[in-house]
Amino acid sequence: MPRSALAVRAHRIVDATPARVMPVRLVNGHVHCLALLAITELGVVMLCVYGAVLARFSGTFSAFQATMGPIWPRALLIAGVILLGLAAMGLYQLRHRARFTGIVARLLIAVLMAEGALGLIFYLAPALFVGRGVLGLAGIFAVSGLALTRFVFLQVVDEDIFKRRVLVWGAGAIAATIAKRLRRRTDQRGLKIVGHVRAPGDAAGVPDHHVLQFDGDLLRLVMRHKVEEIVVAMDDRRCGFPAEELLECRLRGIPVYDVLAFLERETGRVSVELMQSSWLIFSNGFRCDIARLASKRLFDVVASIAVLLAASPLAFLTAIAIFLEDRGPILYRQIRMGQNGREFPMLKFRSMRIDAEPNGQAIWASRNDPRITRVGVWLRRLRIDELPQVLNVLVGQMSFVGPRPERPAFVQELTRAIPYYPERHFVKPGITGWAQVRYSYGSSNRDAQEKLEYDLYYVKHHSFAFDLMVLLQTVEIVLLRIGSR
Repeated sequence: MPRSALAVRAHRIVDATPARVMPVRLVNGHVHCLALLAITELGVVMLCVYGAVLARFSGTFSAFQATMGPIWPRALLIAGVILLGLAAMGLYQLRHRARFTGIVARLLIAVLMAEGALGLIFYLAPALFVGRGVLGLAGIFAVSGLALTRFVFLQVVDEDIFKRRVLVWGAGAIAATIAKRLRRRTDQRGLKIVGHVRAPGDAAGVPDHHVLQFDGDLLRLVMRHKVEEIVVAMDDRRCGFPAEELLECRLRGIPVYDVLAFLERETGRVSVELMQSSWLIFSNGFRCDIARLASKRLFDVVASIAVLLAASPLAFLTAIAIFLEDRGPILYRQIRMGQNGREFPMLKFRSMRIDAEPNGQAIWASRNDPRITRVGVWLRRLRIDELPQVLNVLVGQMSFVGPRPERPAFVQELTRAIPYYPERHFVKPGITGWAQVRYSYGSSNRDAQEKLEYDLYYVKHHSFAFDLMVLLQTVEIVLLRIGSR
């Protein structure tokens, strides 16, 4: 189509914008129903605090305000801490697959955690105290109110008003990866694939009943199906790439995404199978400025000192338990690959037998590994064996958040088997990481590739806020013993 045809065709569609659906969107579609859920739950918990005051003070606010002060700042504080507890238990993940009973259990744990944290806050700042009765009643009311809110949310979250309507330009092998990566119903809570358009050169990949009839007018097709986004997933872009058609849609305000960028946004991982070096070169992210490096290091130092002080009694008891079981060494030093390929001795509490690796040969850990000691079973379940790595963080060999460091022998093997594996070493390794909170424990090359995709996503997008989110979600991993071996 010649470029002059864009203006000629523009008058044939009176106005494309009003014809499109206007679902709930904030921040370019990245925060939608979860933002409304968080705001709603903030209000629910604040109402629960007011309800607790009424129940405790015989149906009047004046008696509480006369002795304690205004209610709303305390209610906001309590609600904020409880919402942090919900985030720590993974309850603000759109693709959460837990059943409703599992969600209620997480709600209960989150509120109990928040009550403990609030007790510490009130001890340090007595002026904010609301009384044990009000705090206890607020917690009970909050569990009930949040459970009801979550039940309603689960009923409406799959409604189309919360979903972006997506058209895929392509119906071949590459387009089929979208259905493969977003195969579960929970994976598609934020979007709805309205159909595919078969592009020239596409191999057989998408079933025919998912392919839309296309008459050569992409904009009209987009308007007919109320499409909000277009994803380009052609098998061969040299065969009839629809530059003018896509430009026309883009000028109408309809975003156009490459399939790799689309899957990265929706899955929180970078597809190694589809990725090319040019995509890494031209894509955004990969922050390495002085402000980011300084803030990350400052957080690591302050947090590691705080953890060492707080966890010293637990570390002392752990050391005694390890020594009493077999009189062996307490700490285990294992050479791992760090930032920029530098090797360092990573510290752990010993959780395996002394002869776990004869001749120093690296062996993958397995489920129910017989080499694990009786004390080591609990150390691994509670993640206490990782505690000495705080010393690695303090001296700068590791960070609190980053890709988990691997052993050099495994790195060499995985580098030969998996493309782009060395790129994960451009940031410091971490005690926890994005792959750890999104993927269970892996002990094979296939698992390593899956985790690499999450690690590359972290390398590309790491930030202070991202680190805090990973640390919060790590709480769920530790408490529910997800992925530990």
